[in-house]
Amino acid sequence: MPNRNRSFVAKKILTLATAGSLLALSNSALAAYPERPISWIVPFPPGGAMDVIARTLGEAMSQELGQSIVVENKPGAGGNIGAAQVASAKPDGYTIMIVANGMAVNPSLYKQLTYDPIKDFSPISLLAAVPNILVTQDSRNDVNSVKDVIEQSKENPGKYTYASAGVGTSIHLAGALFTYLGKLDMLHVPYRGSGPAVTDLLGGQVDYMFDSITSAKPHIDAGKLKALAITTDKRSSTLPDLPTVAESGLKGYELTPWFATFAPAGTPDDVIQTLNKAMLNAMDSEKVKTTFATIGAEKIGSTPEELKAYLQDETTKWQKIIKDTGISAN
Repeated sequence: MPNRNRSFVAKKILTLATAGSLLALSNSALAAYPERPISWIVPFPPGGAMDVIARTLGEAMSQELGQSIVVENKPGAGGNIGAAQVASAKPDGYTIMIVANGMAVNPSLYKQLTYDPIKDFSPISLLAAVPNILVTQDSRNDVNSVKDVIEQSKENPGKYTYASAGVGTSIHLAGALFTYLGKLDMLHVPYRGSGPAVTDLLGGQVDYMFDSITSAKPHIDAGKLKALAITTDKRSSTLPDLPTVAESGLKGYELTPWFATFAPAGTPDDVIQTLNKAMLNAMDSEKVKTTFATIGAEKIGSTPEELKAYLQDETTKWQKIIKDTGISAN
């Protein structure tokens, strides 16, 4: 073989060998993910539905992924503090977060956000829906229905209060929508999370709360809180005898709190798919199913693309509702 041809062949072999090495390295790196623990940011305090879902799924996912998933609570500013931290995190798959309706709501509530909910995150999966319940102290004999709440509030404008887990949370939005559709004058009292809000509700410092079924049900079962109605358009299998707000007389009322997961924008697609698969598999495990049933969560699950489209639709929907209700975080 002429020297020139030998040189050409040698170069081709070297090129192919180099490409093969790079491919092997790429596949090795992909197969290795995750190589260390994953941080799962919960932008609200411990104790609520969001926290329970993250911890339960994280434990199940860690068994499949072979690495720990460490839940970190970063509460404040309606979830914005935790979200901003994740938006600026390295997009390597080692930082993810769980969010709720606030992800679609905050752009309309806050005049200046340090992040863009659509552009600054990579969707992973919708997780579950967890209904809210209108509750009050069980000791109150004067209130036993939505009708009672509406009538008393209209007779005494400005007298009654409703607590929330913070401005822009589904608990706040449920109350705001209630007062808007009912044309009621009730004072919103925001807290830093569901836990402290429920504590004051139990103590009588506030009158009502549209609390998550997760944190409200134990107090309902213990005879400390009285459930009046559920915020979703259908009754819950967890509390099948509890009517919806709409069927209790406030027509057109519906709010379904949802939870989903995101990573920083730019996280590799292969990593997103790995996390998505682990989440969906975890939701099919018996332990997760049992926990979801206990907290009243209904599994959703989705592809990253479905979550992206859903977030865009929800953002558009809440822009109109917030404009009409006049809700503001500023």
